[in-house]
Amino acid sequence: MKYLIAGLGNIGAEYDNTRHNIGFVVADALVNELTGSFKTERLASVANVKYRGKNLVVIKPTTYMNLSGKAIKYWLDKENIPLSNLLVILDDLALPTGTLRMKKKGGDAGHNGLTDIIMKLGTETFPRLRVGIGNDFPRGYQVDYVLGTWSKSETDILIPKVEAAVEMIQSFVHQGIDRTMNIYNNK
Repeated sequence: MKYLIAGLGNIGAEYDNTRHNIGFVVADALVNELTGSFKTERLASVANVKYRGKNLVVIKPTTYMNLSGKAIKYWLDKENIPLSNLLVILDDLALPTGTLRMKKKGGDAGHNGLTDIIMKLGTETFPRLRVGIGNDFPRGYQVDYVLGTWSKSETDILIPKVEAAVEMIQSFVHQGIDRTMNIYNNK
């Protein structure tokens, strides 16, 4: 059984440690935990790792956030992975910093990466792991906020939450989305 785990973010040093790149951070932590490494391939940095006998194709799209759907669609098709075995990891302004929520489906909630994925896949029905980044910014400064770097207090909250996100991904692969949502979404 094969899974596509897609951490969303933007490539380039200027985006390192920004709130919008939390998907990349979680993907890196997962691959590190499973002793894999990324290599640059078509439309993404890709790592092939195993967890409990299951193959995980972990990608960090190199298409930039707003075109994430192109990379995800390509790798789903290339690896012949069903939508139910896709997990997209992304930042979410509507959740307090460090809050983790897994969902089976949903709209884009104004997230341009999700908008593109939904458009390219032709459906809103695919699993996603939303990582809260809070919304502590003045009106009109959303872009500056999501592309801003983590504060010290946010980093202190986030470090253990990245580890919890890795656990959630492993649970999704091993136990399925329903059980994972029941265990982790209420923590």
